Amino acid sequence: MRGRSLPAGDYGFGDLRIADRVETESETITAARVDAFADLTGDRFAIHMSDEAAQFAGFRGRVAHGLLVLSMIDGLKNRAPAQFRAIASLGWDWSFSRPVLVDDSVRAVFSVQSKRATSDGRRGILSLGVEVSNQRGEMVQLGRNKLMVWR
Repeated sequence: MRGRSLPAGDYGFGDLRIADRVETESETITAARVDAFADLTGDRFAIHMSDEAAQFAGFRGRVAHGLLVLSMIDGLKNRAPAQFRAIASLGWDWSFSRPVLVDDSVRAVFSVQSKRATSDGRRGILSLGVEVSNQRGEMVQLGRNKLMVWR
């Protein structure tokens, strides 16, 4: 089922239908971002820090941290012209399908897979399917996000 791509606006629980989707802009994963993420988290695994180590492991160049990419995708969602009227993220079920290298660009599509109202009648829970692709259209990350939204 292919839903509508939501135009710019603010969407609450009642505004959304199954298969509606929010498409983000793309953003480039720079070496500076990988370095800053390594500084912030302390994750200095060799394939993230040097081309030589990444190439020795069989990659073309430095590999971005998977969690850096996931974090950037969440940020892209929160800056998209179409916005979910979100309260809180309730969790992620996530897979890293392909490496994201320094200087790759990523974008995401968030699609409503299911929705249920909460018992208080003020909020709802969305299950969002998420597909992350690079500049070549290759799927690099894939998963689900449970998002609490206002009704």
